[in-house]
Amino acid sequence: MTEGLMQTASPYGCDETVERLKAAAAAVPMGLVAHINGQANAAKKGLAVDCDQILEVFRPDFAVRVWAARKEAGLDIPLRLHIYALGGRTMVAYRRPSRVFAPYGHPDLDVLGAELDAIFTGIIERALVF
Repeated sequence: MTEGLMQTASPYGCDETVERLKAAAAAVPMGLVAHINGQANAAKKGLAVDCDQILEVFRPDFAVRVWAARKEAGLDIPLRLHIYALGGRTMVAYRRPSRVFAPYGHPDLDVLGAELDAIFTGIIERALVF
């Protein structure tokens, strides 16, 4: 498993999981930057794909902090939640923000990464109701 990769099984189906994650992100509050629906995109080409969607989330105030610390770290924002099917279950995966920003070696990004770790844990807990 990739270091810092968090994976959780959802008790809900794909679409409900996606909608619950969107609502949980908004409640935190984090902004939904993009919703990439791999299933729908594949269907446009006549291909059937099980659940495979990505939600990109972030906030402008966090982006400004990233850019102020290390401009090149902007490459790693927004952060992503991957919703997919595996073995008949809906899964949610994301990289811990602290691990995403660790390679930049900047203390301000370490602080931000820890804050975002807690926020992403909260999104998962709120959406999947643990």
